[in-house]
Amino acid sequence: MGSQKHACKACDGTGLLMDDEQWHYTCTVCHGDGFVAAVEKTEKLQVDENHRVID
Repeated sequence: MGSQKHACKACDGTGLLMDDEQWHYTCTVCHGDGFVAAVEKTEKLQVDENHRVID
């Protein structure tokens, strides 16, 4: 796994996110890796009024 310096802050390095109903999803920030590269580009996600990602 990557260094702690570049661990994904969104999923705490686990690669999974959990919603309020305890459903687990692949982290959209690190794409399930658990860490992010210093040069990784960011993209704006489209979300609905409940902040759910629209695919």
